[in-house]
Amino acid sequence: MDWDTDLPAWPLHEHSRRLKVNPHRWHVQCLGNGDDTLLIHGAGGTTQSWHRLIPFLTPAHRIIAPDLPGQGFTTAGTPGRYGLAETAADLWALMDSGGWRPRLIVGHSAGAAIALEMVRIRPGAAVVGINAALGRFNGVAGWLYPALARLLARLPFVADIFSRISGRENAVRQLLASTGSAIDDEMLALYTRLVRDRSHVDGSLQMMAAWDLGDLLDNLPGLDSHVLLLAAQGDRTVPPGISEWAAAKMPNARLELMNTVGHLAHEEQPGLIAAHISAFCITLNGMRLTT
Repeated sequence: MDWDTDLPAWPLHEHSRRLKVNPHRWHVQCLGNGDDTLLIHGAGGTTQSWHRLIPFLTPAHRIIAPDLPGQGFTTAGTPGRYGLAETAADLWALMDSGGWRPRLIVGHSAGAAIALEMVRIRPGAAVVGINAALGRFNGVAGWLYPALARLLARLPFVADIFSRISGRENAVRQLLASTGSAIDDEMLALYTRLVRDRSHVDGSLQMMAAWDLGDLLDNLPGLDSHVLLLAAQGDRTVPPGISEWAAAKMPNARLELMNTVGHLAHEEQPGLIAAHISAFCITLNGMRLTT
């Protein structure tokens, strides 16, 4: 995504800034008042994923929303830092550089796994995971999917070809609908722009290729941070049973099911997600959220 060309039309661009924190050149949106709250989007998304939820949060939270390395407007630095542990460590470096001290980390899908890894390596914050991608791949997919992602990430022109084929509006509409979420014109236009961007697609492929949840999942029983997992019954991407399993593994986690949304729940019904976050925050150290 081009900073000069694309950013002016991007949601909440007036709150965007660039920060060079080795090894990446980050795009971060920062706005609101109150306790620092970090938002981590899922694979293939950017800060646009949060733009409908953020207005519900800003009365009581200072929001820090970055694009993950190689995605959106964040330029990835050193190759090989797309994995879970590396991304979590680099996000903490970004937080330290900006003087941010998140008391709450909200992650969607793969972003929820990153949030849990962050509090695993540096405890202290609470976590809300929205349709958290915390499952191991079973059977053939256990070795085929990561291997295939690594292969695609290394092949020249794969991102270009994917962008050209999948960047058609109807293809993006079908892709989004397959998540179980209700898609409107604004969501469709933003995701179409992302899928058409070669560098964004390449960054997403690199993240997929490096994805390994083994250490995190093995250590969930020792993760004592307060965690709320929100799982949508209509999610066709991450089955709600994944969140149910993960919540049972963590000593201070609870699961709440949602019946009216799909995988992109926070984009479909931001007020619903804000209400869940608000109730969770009220139970934690007197944090409050006006919805």
